[in-house]
Amino acid sequence: MKFKPVEEQLEIIKRGAVELISEKELTKKLQKSYETGKPLVIKAGFDPSAPDIHLGHTVLLRKLKQFQDLGHEIKFLIGDFTGMIGDPTGKSEVRKQLTREEVDKNAKTYQMQVSKVLKKDINPVFNSHWFEKFTPYEFLRLSAHLTVAQMLAREDFKQRYSKGQDISILEFMYPLLQGYDSVELKADVELGGTDQKFNLLVGRQMQKDCNVPQQCVLMMPLLEGLDGVQKMSKSLDNYVGIDEPADVMYAKLLSISDELMYRYYELLSDVPLTDIKKYKSDIALGALHPKKCKENLALLITKDYYSTDIARKAAEIFNSRHSNGADLNAAENFEDKKIPKNEWKDGKLWICKIITLAGAAASTSEARRLIKQNAVKLAGKTVTDMNLELPCPTAEGSADAYLIKIGKKQFIRIIADD
Repeated sequence: MKFKPVEEQLEIIKRGAVELISEKELTKKLQKSYETGKPLVIKAGFDPSAPDIHLGHTVLLRKLKQFQDLGHEIKFLIGDFTGMIGDPTGKSEVRKQLTREEVDKNAKTYQMQVSKVLKKDINPVFNSHWFEKFTPYEFLRLSAHLTVAQMLAREDFKQRYSKGQDISILEFMYPLLQGYDSVELKADVELGGTDQKFNLLVGRQMQKDCNVPQQCVLMMPLLEGLDGVQKMSKSLDNYVGIDEPADVMYAKLLSISDELMYRYYELLSDVPLTDIKKYKSDIALGALHPKKCKENLALLITKDYYSTDIARKAAEIFNSRHSNGADLNAAENFEDKKIPKNEWKDGKLWICKIITLAGAAASTSEARRLIKQNAVKLAGKTVTDMNLELPCPTAEGSADAYLIKIGKKQFIRIIADD
């Protein structure tokens, strides 16, 4: 198979990642793959204890899809056997063990939802396939790969131990079993969240102990929920489920902050990073309204899980519910105000002077008062700097126009006039 050059693959693989152990090792693996035409084996394990997938889960799934698109072999592992133990990561108490029936039911639900992200022809792997054949002796032999001291060095175990909270021996088995999955699959790369670092590194150690080439570890961030603070979680009600109705998904995405919007663009879309950087620059300069940018993001993500037509219909539903006629935040509803280029001394003009020349204030003193009252917004953001100077819209790297809102009803677009 013909692969992309290693540099191009690395650029795609590293997008949004928090840590790669190690880039040097992965480069060598990719180079060998490129030369031989043999794909790398990419492993990602999923615990079927929680069957409802939200956008936080898709950060990892999308990265898996990128490897898939690059031509590598995906091992989508459903931990049906380990799921009956329960991953202790981040837990403050002993996990409730699931029954075989619960695990099987959740796994089927998981598979259906995952098909919305990954290619349809993916065949999941279940770790019960090998663990159910293990003898008691083989399980005991696994425990020799880690010490109690190493286990208690884990932050979550350390905290529970220091507080006198129970830690079962069964929970100690979880990272060992996850690590052995990598031995069985001969994984070249394992993906996981930053909270999985201990378990992922156990996989490397287990492979080394079993004379299997060590996997690289690629860790993705834990996506913040709609509140922009805590990790996306159904229990915190700050999530966007991929099975939610399209209009609900679209509306939820429009509720995120402007700053969080850029992170969602990077982790939940295929928009090039250069374009995202340009969006941020244009918004800062007033050339692009953040609401427009957010609407585009909401449309892109909703379309990924439904279709273009359904996503557009979701946008129409939202606008019909939240707009009284014209959308005052839309750029086309701003009144054009032209300021002669010769007013832009040294290519810049004071914000108070801009407001005055545009006829939105009788004087620069009044413009100052408006800013002091938080009544002036530039590209959707409240202006607080009285001394702000903006470059002429025709200057290289500047906005084509500045979108300014004065009070509740005045919307103006500043354009430089010859």
